[in-house]
Amino acid sequence: MEDSEQVLRAIRRTAEDLPIDLILHTPGGLVLAAEQIVQALIRHKAKVTAFVPHHATSGGTLLALAAGEIVMDQNAVLGPVDPHVGKYPAFSVPHVLDRKTIDEIDDETLILADIASKAVAQVRDTVRDILEGNGVEKAQALRLVEALASGRWTHDYPISLEEVQKLGLPAHGGMPDEVYALVDLHP
Repeated sequence: MEDSEQVLRAIRRTAEDLPIDLILHTPGGLVLAAEQIVQALIRHKAKVTAFVPHHATSGGTLLALAAGEIVMDQNAVLGPVDPHVGKYPAFSVPHVLDRKTIDEIDDETLILADIASKAVAQVRDTVRDILEGNGVEKAQALRLVEALASGRWTHDYPISLEEVQKLGLPAHGGMPDEVYALVDLHP
């Protein structure tokens, strides 16, 4: 949350006609923090470019989706947007309800399945809202939601630049040397 507060302050202090270049090097984190940054980026009137020199997964992918342009190293990856409930992937928990009878499931698992279902719905809505807020047509946004936030991939599935491009996201290679130099200064 402290990092997100610093990023939000930086966005707020940036003149609305000044483009924002955002270097993403993150495994993600709290959805709440990512969503706050995403909303600030979408509201920013000037161009937002996300640079991904290595990886931007989970919440990092949400941030990349908020950019009008994604620049990735040829070996960089994005990742699925899949919430977790406790130590479990939220997409997996409700499947217990399909595989066992109600009397075979403990109360904690039932509560976890309920929370997981809500988390999945929230993240799917968030991805759709980000994409539509960034001008992606509704049908394309729904296809991207299905690809990125459907639970078809594990949390550590690497989505390469080529795959990101096949999905139709505004991504390309050509990482500036200055980005590598900056990342090298902050290992």
